[in-house]
Amino acid sequence: MVDTVIATPEAEALIQRLIAQHGPVMFFLSGGCCEGSAPNCYPRGEFVVGPADILLGQIAASPFYISRSQYEFSKHTQLIIDVVPGRGGMFSLEGPEGYSFHLRSRLFTDEEIAELFP
Repeated sequence: MVDTVIATPEAEALIQRLIAQHGPVMFFLSGGCCEGSAPNCYPRGEFVVGPADILLGQIAASPFYISRSQYEFSKHTQLIIDVVPGRGGMFSLEGPEGYSFHLRSRLFTDEEIAELFP
């Protein structure tokens, strides 16, 4: 089974540091403008997902949710969560670490699409 969301080793390491500091975390990608299109990391249970939000998968054993509108836009791509130097969103946990989570993507192959959408 192909993963719809994955994390780079650098992102996984940062997630593990955040878990050590804050306990379990979760991610949300809203698809809004500006920082809304960056993956945001929150302490698990402190961000309420809505009925239209989709659990896309897990990275570093942490749930990754996406808004339905963003999912419809990006469902034919694998989301790759990476980190870059600098502060990102104001509410995401990694800001004080001097890094921000960054979204990359790649198109699924025809074979992967057939597996995901039989």
